[in-house]
Amino acid sequence: MSTASQSLVLPRNSLLALARDYAELTKLRVTTLIVMTAWCGYYFGALKSGVSSLYWGLFHALLGVASIAGGTAALNEVMERDIDARMRRTAQRPLPARRMSFLHAAIVGATMMLGGALYLGTVLNPLTGALALATAFVYLAAYTPLKKIHPICTFVGAFPGAMPGVLGWTAARGRLDWGALVMFAIVFFWQFPHFFSIAWLYREDYEAGQIRMLPVVEPDGKSTAKRVILYSLGLIPISLAPTFLGMSGRLYFAGALLMGLAMFCFGARLATLNLPLNTARSKQRARHLLQATVFYLPLLFALMMLNRR
Repeated sequence: MSTASQSLVLPRNSLLALARDYAELTKLRVTTLIVMTAWCGYYFGALKSGVSSLYWGLFHALLGVASIAGGTAALNEVMERDIDARMRRTAQRPLPARRMSFLHAAIVGATMMLGGALYLGTVLNPLTGALALATAFVYLAAYTPLKKIHPICTFVGAFPGAMPGVLGWTAARGRLDWGALVMFAIVFFWQFPHFFSIAWLYREDYEAGQIRMLPVVEPDGKSTAKRVILYSLGLIPISLAPTFLGMSGRLYFAGALLMGLAMFCFGARLATLNLPLNTARSKQRARHLLQATVFYLPLLFALMMLNRR
């Protein structure tokens, strides 16, 4: 091998480091949850389709959703690179840590986002491609800048955040139905206890980054606690709707009810503590709520799919 050829081959350690940076740039763990939610949406949307449509359509749907979700996450990190540099939990991301250039990350993000929307629109159907692109646009053009302006950012961000199940459904059906609305509503309500627990837990970090989440703007935590209770309580009847729509059976109904009540209890434990947000006990209960939300959504969708009608 010539010297010139050898220079084009990256050492194994460099390849691993680049892979880790791409995983961080595209927020791999969040993107994985998005793909899993889209999978559930596709599964129920495709129940009346043929087997070949189910498997190949699922592959195309998950590939497209993963691409646009990862690209949107990358562009979000491009836009927030200065904020990330001021926050301890994000300071080691590729851009603030200067392991990746602005141009590199922007090209990767834009290519994945636009490519994913185009892929969904051409391989599956135009509705899914258009909805996916609109979801990315709202996330980047509305939610991301609002984070520095007003706590309403959480409410606005919940709309694109709740779209993965809808995208899976339309990828299979090519149209919107009540089942897609239920998938949307479940994730929409779930997001509030999830993200409020994160903001509660990392309040000082968000304050350093000048991100105006509710716990930062109202440090006594009362408004945050009230919203955690209301959305956790509202999630319970919404999570039972798949049984009444004939999507899932009695086992799902019982499991969804128990999981909803359990998550409500974690939220109530945090809301009724009446301690400042920065105390160790308060943060411990916020962490418990966060862990409950992380387990809740995949378990709920898995049970919904296992106990389908």
